Amino acid sequence: MTMKTPFSYYIAEKAAICEKNCRIDQKLYDEYGVKKGLRDKNGTGVLAGITNISHIQAYEDEPDENGNRIPCEGKLLYRGYDVTRLVEGFVKEKRFGFEETTYLLLFGRLPDRAELKQFTNVLAQMRTLPTNFTRDVVLKAPSKDIMNTLSRSVLTLAAYDDDASDLSMTNVLRQCLMLISVFPMLTVYGYHAYNHYECDESLYIHRPDPELGMAENILRMLRPDKKYTPLEAHVLDIALVLHMEHGGGNNSSFTTHVVTSSGSDTYSVIAAALSSLKGPKHGGANIKVVEMMEDLKKNVKDTSNREQVRAYLEKVVDKQAFDQKGLIYGMGHAVYSISDPRAKVFKRFVEQLAAEKHHEEEYAMYTLVEELAPEVIAEKRKIYKGVSANVDFYSGLVYSLLDIPEELYTPIFAMARIVGWSAHRLEELTNVDKIIRPAYRSIGGEKEYAELAER
Repeated sequence: MTMKTPFSYYIAEKAAICEKNCRIDQKLYDEYGVKKGLRDKNGTGVLAGITNISHIQAYEDEPDENGNRIPCEGKLLYRGYDVTRLVEGFVKEKRFGFEETTYLLLFGRLPDRAELKQFTNVLAQMRTLPTNFTRDVVLKAPSKDIMNTLSRSVLTLAAYDDDASDLSMTNVLRQCLMLISVFPMLTVYGYHAYNHYECDESLYIHRPDPELGMAENILRMLRPDKKYTPLEAHVLDIALVLHMEHGGGNNSSFTTHVVTSSGSDTYSVIAAALSSLKGPKHGGANIKVVEMMEDLKKNVKDTSNREQVRAYLEKVVDKQAFDQKGLIYGMGHAVYSISDPRAKVFKRFVEQLAAEKHHEEEYAMYTLVEELAPEVIAEKRKIYKGVSANVDFYSGLVYSLLDIPEELYTPIFAMARIVGWSAHRLEELTNVDKIIRPAYRSIGGEKEYAELAER
């Protein structure tokens, strides 16, 4: 569908009027004490709920003598367990961590060996789509926007569920486990449909292997020859674990709580969360990192030269380079100050993967930008807290090293984060029976009505 319609000029004219009448004097936010984005000026989120699923720590528990918060190394806990320690645990034992961490987030404790085996088997058995669903739904109306394709598929699955609106814990858990299991199929098949019908490439539909876990099946279904190296599968598995959950206050998890509180069904809730995640300010940030790095390579003669790279970053912040938004993508976080623990964990394995793929120079360039960007931002901007690399900074590089197409960067994030969404949905249904309805201050006033002939 093209934007050039018989109504194009009318819509453009009315859009300008709409924009004018939607604009609010920014001073009013301070006057009425309204927190823009539900955040204080120092970046602290407005307390909107209670969760036991994960905890983010960016400051010491006790303030200094003046009552100021003291920044600390970032820490992320899943059900009380440090995610860094979780990753170290399954990496040391040369195991995959997706299924184990999913069990932890959903059920609140780590499984023993027998429980993990049973749970892994359940996920494998649920990794199947209704008869002809791939042909009739996924392969129809292919789109480059795989997140929209995924949302459409999720909503359509509701039509195949006789108990779609049943909000009992047993039924919702069944739905969540099924969606966690089939997300890779919906996503990868959606990409292959786009790649075939829109890009004129060959069509591959590989069935998942019940003997393999999530990360291995993603690579197996994505690649024409179904092949991958052990390191590739393990690094992707770590990426999934690190993206699974991040507190109840992130945009898509909060969306999950909001839509769940209205009494909506699981399919609608997950589709809403997907719509939130696809935004470039949330799940789409890693694509911007890769695009920025490609632009850097085009505009910097020697990407190992500190001064040349610094000069480029200064132009980015001054809105003279890349997308003229003034942002060094992958740098800074709404919560973390000194460090994002996910980025620190990721970096070690990114280095190994870059070496296996013979992309050491690429990794060195990322490392240099990670070092210089905070200095440039501190010099050029007024910032209320420290700036460090976030998980998006390295995830885009990982996906490119894994030969994953950019169209799948955010959907892979979704394959992981649906675990967190599921946990938050179950938590909201268990604990709160009120619809989430925040207050908004109206400034419109009242106007005199005029009859149509008098306007």
